[in-house]
Amino acid sequence: MANDDLTVAVLGPGGVGGLLAALLARTGHRVVCLAGDKTVQALRENGIRVSSGRYGPFTARVAADTRLREPADVVFVTVKHTALDVALERVPADELAEDTLVVPLLNGVEHPAVLRERYGAGRLAPAVIRVESTRVAPGVIEHDSPFVEIDLTGESVARERLDRLTGALEWAGVRVRVLEGEAAALWAKMVFLAPFALLTTRYGVPLGEVRTRYREELAALVEETTAVALAAGAATDPAVALARYDLLPAEMKSSMQRDAEAGRALELDAIGGALLRAAERHGVAAPVATRLVRELRWSFLDA
Repeated sequence: MANDDLTVAVLGPGGVGGLLAALLARTGHRVVCLAGDKTVQALRENGIRVSSGRYGPFTARVAADTRLREPADVVFVTVKHTALDVALERVPADELAEDTLVVPLLNGVEHPAVLRERYGAGRLAPAVIRVESTRVAPGVIEHDSPFVEIDLTGESVARERLDRLTGALEWAGVRVRVLEGEAAALWAKMVFLAPFALLTTRYGVPLGEVRTRYREELAALVEETTAVALAAGAATDPAVALARYDLLPAEMKSSMQRDAEAGRALELDAIGGALLRAAERHGVAAPVATRLVRELRWSFLDA
């Protein structure tokens, strides 16, 4: 893959967006991070500092602003779902060219509809990312997982535009697959993410304890989630999905769990709520997911 020069806007330079911004900037692309005043000032003064076992420690210089004011080839949307509506005001639709790619890397399965309505189907390339990366301060990123993997889709986008972005990401050290079928890609992540996020947050323990102390509950939740995914058009094997958890570091935490520990808003509706709404639409029973979502709402939203 070639590493064609791109102008990349990153809406929300947190754990995911900040890491991608830094990796792309250090391989020569113009990167503009869109955020609030405090983060913008920190990025302009210090750049993005990354600590990573995979990529090493490095600092990347980026541009930063509170809204998009220049043409961009790609806009990554990497804010939390809880902040999406407000954050999108930083990317006015009339600032985008017809061939600008809008690439959301959000948790859940419902956000593409919101972005299509705002920016048009011809710009949208929904994607999912697998990574454990945390913003510990504005412009300071700790990348803990030994991987960064993106599944990119774009049923209404020209393939050469996806290939150009793929080349830039792979040159930066990100593993990328271009998949056919948006639903399959989004639900493949949801099958892993929903049980991981709900259980680690509900019990306040890392993945290692979930897959040992709560394995029966994990297996049941994986069964429910894969059944919903199948009904939504994404064929997944529950045995394969369950086995994936055994391959990951025992100390791994979900982003929802980290948000709960820090007292931040939870993406409970984007993950658990979306799962339950899909289950209801397709007539799939999900008693374990229903109970966990109810208990988490009691614990964190209704407290």
